[in-house]
Amino acid sequence: MLVEPYELTAHEVCQLLQRKELSARELCDAVLERIEQLDGDIRAYLTVTPDEAREQARRVDERRAAGEELHPLAGVPLAIKDNMCTRGVKTTCASKILANFVPPFDATVVARAREAGLVFLGKTNLDEFAMGSSTENSGFFPTHNPWDKERVPGGSSGGSAAAIAAQEAILALGSDTGGSIRQPASFCGVVGLKPTYGRVSRYGLVAFASSLDQIGPLTKDVRDAALLLNVISGKDPLDATSAEVDVPDFTESLIDDVNGVRIGVVRELFAEGVQDEVRDAVRAAIDVLADAGAQCEEVSLPHALYGLPCYYLIAPSEASSNLARFDGVRYGHRTQERVADHIELYQKTRREGFGAEVKRRILIGTYALSAGYYDAYYLKALKVRTLIKRDFEKAFERFDVLAAPTSPTVAFKLGERLADHLAMKMSDVCTIPVNLAGIPGISVPCGLSREGLPIGLQLMSKLFDEQTLLRVAYTYEQATEWHLRRPEL
Repeated sequence: MLVEPYELTAHEVCQLLQRKELSARELCDAVLERIEQLDGDIRAYLTVTPDEAREQARRVDERRAAGEELHPLAGVPLAIKDNMCTRGVKTTCASKILANFVPPFDATVVARAREAGLVFLGKTNLDEFAMGSSTENSGFFPTHNPWDKERVPGGSSGGSAAAIAAQEAILALGSDTGGSIRQPASFCGVVGLKPTYGRVSRYGLVAFASSLDQIGPLTKDVRDAALLLNVISGKDPLDATSAEVDVPDFTESLIDDVNGVRIGVVRELFAEGVQDEVRDAVRAAIDVLADAGAQCEEVSLPHALYGLPCYYLIAPSEASSNLARFDGVRYGHRTQERVADHIELYQKTRREGFGAEVKRRILIGTYALSAGYYDAYYLKALKVRTLIKRDFEKAFERFDVLAAPTSPTVAFKLGERLADHLAMKMSDVCTIPVNLAGIPGISVPCGLSREGLPIGLQLMSKLFDEQTLLRVAYTYEQATEWHLRRPEL
C-alpha cells in the first residue's frame, strides 16, 4: 500500500476491507497508532478506547472471514463527540459535573453505528455541553487546530473536526445547535453536514437546546458524509421529535451534475464582518458551480442577521431548563462541602461543576424565561424565528439550494476571543439561521487563506432535501481539489 490506511477515506477503506486487502484490525491499529503519535499535541480526544476498538475490529474480521454479509462501513473507525451516550464508556460533555458519568445505554446513533459494525475509537472533545465556538470552553483542555496548533479548531464539535483533519479518525460524529458541525468543519478543512431537524434521532444526545440540536457527520469528503448519514438517519420511537420520513440511500444523490440547479447566493451572509479572503473564496466556489451549469443569483433573507440575538435567547432558555437536571442528587458531580439543605447542595454542586460559559448561558436563559420578561425576550425571539423560517421558505420557492460562507473568518488564535464574547458568538452568524429554520446545511472546503488556513462554503436546502444538498456539494467537490488538502503534521 502506497499510503497509510489512516490517510484513506471511508469509501476507499471499504473497498480494501471488502476485497480483504486490509483487515479491520490492521486499519484500527493504524488509526490508534496515529492517535498515540499526534493527539498529545492536537488533543482531539477526551477518551480513547483502544481495547474496545480492537475487539470490535476483531469481530468484524471474524464475521467477514465467515462469509457473513456486512454493512459497507463495517470495520471503519469512528470518533464520537462526547455528548452522545456510550454504554460503558464515559460521557462527560467536557464538563466537570459529568467527569465520571458512565451511561448504562447507547444513544440511538451510537446503537445504529454499533449495529453497522463501525469501530469506536473514543470520545472527542467539545465546548462544555456544546456551548461555544472554539472548543476552548471544554472543562478539561482546549483542542488545537491541525492546520495551525496555535489556533482553535472551531466549536463545539472541535474535537471531531480536528480528529478528521489530523487523520486520527476515518469518520466522526458531531452535533450542531447553531453551527457546531459546520463551523469547525470550515476551520479544519473537512466536510460537515447538519441534517434536517428530525432526520436523525436525538435520543441519548445530552441536550443543550432541544429544538435546535441535531447530530451529523464530519468526514473527509462528501461521499463519506452520505455513507454515515445512511447509518444514523431514520425514525426512532425513543425520540418524539424524529420524523417519520423515508430514508433514501444518500449515496445515490452523488451525481456530478448541477445543470439547471438554481442556487441563491444569500446577500445578508456576505455582509460586514466577512473577511475579504473568505468572501473571495466563497464567491469563486459559486462561480465553479455556475460554470458547471447551475443558475446562480443573489437572494435576500431579510431577517437572517437577527438570527444571532434570536438564537442567544432561545438556546440559553432551553439550556436553563435542560441543565436543571444536574443537581448532584442522581448522577454526576456532587459537592463534598457540608450543606444545610438541598438548595445549598444544588448551588455548591453547580458552582463547582459548571464552567463560566455554561453558567452565563443558564443565567441568560433563566432571566429570559422569568415572569415579567418572558414576553419581552423569549416570546419575541420565537416570533423572529418564525420570520427567519418564512424567509427560507420564500427563498426555496425560487431556489433549490442557498449558498454563503460557513464562517465569516478563518480559524482565530487560541485565547484571542475568550474575553470578547460578542466576537466569539459572531463566528456562528452564518450558520445559526439554518438551525432556527430546521433545514439541512453542509460545509465543504473551498479554499485556503494567505496563511494557509481552510475556508468553508456553506450550502443549504429545504427541509428533508439532503439529496439536492449532497448533489451540489459533490459536484463542487469533483470540480476542485480543496477536499484533498491535508495539514502537514
